[in-house]
Amino acid sequence: MNRSLLDTGGQALVISQFTLAADWRKGNRPGFSDGAGFEAAENLWRYFCECLSGEGVDAVMGRFRSHLRIHLINDGPVTIWMDTADR
Repeated sequence: MNRSLLDTGGQALVISQFTLAADWRKGNRPGFSDGAGFEAAENLWRYFCECLSGEGVDAVMGRFRSHLRIHLINDGPVTIWMDTADR
């Protein structure tokens, strides 16, 4: 956990996923009204990938706004669940 992708020679698989902006505070159905519009979201996604590449990280991009099926082996010491609920 103390080494970066540059240290390990790893790659970043960058996939757009609108559900990251989901709001769950009003029950079991997610709300997406706070998410960016398609054009702004794609620009931010591309900018993020350019920033990674600018730092020397090999960034592999999925296709924006398309259905992707990813097969992944999570080979690392931990998986971190990010919960933004107010406590």
